[in-house]
Amino acid sequence: MQQHLPSGTIPPHPSGPSRTGTFLGRSRTSTGLVAAAAATAGLLLTGLAPGAQAVAANPYERGPAPTNASIEASRGSYAVSQTSVSSLVASGFGGGTIYYPTSTADGTFGAVVISPGFTAYESSIAWLGPRLASQGFVVFTIDTNTTLDQPDSRGRQLLAALDHLTQRSSVRTRVDASRLGVMGHSMGGGGSLEAAKSRTSLKAAIPLTGWNTDKTWPELRTPTLVVGADGDTVAPVATHSKPFYTSLPGSLDKAYLELRGASHFTPNTSNTTIAKYSISWLKRFIDNDTRYEQFLCPLPQPSLTIAEYRGNCPHTA
Repeated sequence: MQQHLPSGTIPPHPSGPSRTGTFLGRSRTSTGLVAAAAATAGLLLTGLAPGAQAVAANPYERGPAPTNASIEASRGSYAVSQTSVSSLVASGFGGGTIYYPTSTADGTFGAVVISPGFTAYESSIAWLGPRLASQGFVVFTIDTNTTLDQPDSRGRQLLAALDHLTQRSSVRTRVDASRLGVMGHSMGGGGSLEAAKSRTSLKAAIPLTGWNTDKTWPELRTPTLVVGADGDTVAPVATHSKPFYTSLPGSLDKAYLELRGASHFTPNTSNTTIAKYSISWLKRFIDNDTRYEQFLCPLPQPSLTIAEYRGNCPHTA
């Protein structure tokens, strides 16, 4: 089932040289005409070159140049549609909802799959679907096989959902299968680390107040933004998010964002700080869009919403 969403609406949920030459004429008139033509051609080439070079440098840029206001807004520049994936047709995960830019004018988009946490359903992370999709991504928020699945299982389910999205979904032609990422809350956050460990081709991973009994991730090769909460008593940052971050390879593009005045369940409701830095991270590493580097480097400073931010700058990918 496909449905178009009005702008700004979250649906109810069921539970991306000029060349110069010398022209010689036989007369002053012909020389002038040729020179004028050459000048016109030069202007045309000069006008086209920057665009052509920009496309060649990064063909994955999607949407207008970002501003703080644009990435903090509840919706980006793309109108969003959605389609449901029944658990009856899902293989290896529990079904879910795909949010995607309605227009096909910009070609394909990068994609991200998002898993909920322990005992939770897709509805708990559904707010991220239209918010991220409106910025120029295909976003798949999923249910898991059971609400009690552990991080290793959720990691496999994230990858199964990515495979469904790129190979079997009704919007597969809108997705660039070479530019994929994973996110998840709590057990799903631990699952996003598991997925990145298993599939090193992933371009971005974002565990949100993640939980996992495995505290060390030196084998990860995927740019990873670890998001913790200073008031988390379920997966305290001292025993989860901080060890996750510090164990990542020093050569990896990585960051640690600790939310101020937040709990383990903060990612379950719309949150501007989570959205802002998730969008920036996904744009920077799934789309290789360096226009978003400004929001990640220099490192954001502590504020009313940020208790701590660590990372390596500038980014290399």
